[in-house]
Amino acid sequence: MNGTGAATAEIERRVLSETIKDRLLEWIVESRLKPGERLIETQIAREFGTSQAPVREAIKALATLGVVEIKPYQGARVRAPSHKELIDAIKVRTELEAMGARTAASQITASELATLDDLMSEMLAAAERHDAHAHALKNAEFHVTILRAARNGALERAWQMLDPFMRTYITATLPGVDLVWLARRHEKLLAALKAANPERADAAMREHLHEVEEATAALSESTSGSADEERTA
Repeated sequence: MNGTGAATAEIERRVLSETIKDRLLEWIVESRLKPGERLIETQIAREFGTSQAPVREAIKALATLGVVEIKPYQGARVRAPSHKELIDAIKVRTELEAMGARTAASQITASELATLDDLMSEMLAAAERHDAHAHALKNAEFHVTILRAARNGALERAWQMLDPFMRTYITATLPGVDLVWLARRHEKLLAALKAANPERADAAMREHLHEVEEATAALSESTSGSADEERTA
């Protein structure tokens, strides 16, 4: 294979791996793959009609996101973050995003505000049809758009380290969470950005994420309590 052919094959493999990763993540979000369930490369490869190599890469990428754990001689399993992991991540995310919103408010463009309007509509539509995966993706895009409007690469890179939590994949799919409520929590933040008011944007972001933290804590404790009752029943 010549150099061009090898490069093309490499690109195709990466695209396939990304596609498999996103599909597996969707299945985790939809609880088709549950915490503790094994991810068997050969089975997944057959499902997608491919070799094990892109599947292996997809699983490693999911492990980096924190939604899969890989143990030597035991393979990969879906994992659920602990209550403390969720709360700690949201607290750190709050500080980063408050800074981003405050900075973005004074320099966000009309085009970026239009993008936020569109994402808000798409997020609500996904919530109303109970599509947690689409809701989480639009939620992520909304927050990414604000951070990019801050024009601070270091801030964005630090935020991206919280990838599974920044996307709220876990938070949005905890049993009982109201996706419409989660979507509408962005309205006050969007209004502050449109008003070009840094203080309001900072406060709105903190309020938004504090509400998410409280909901996550309540739902996590409720879920943990139910599990404890089942174990002692």
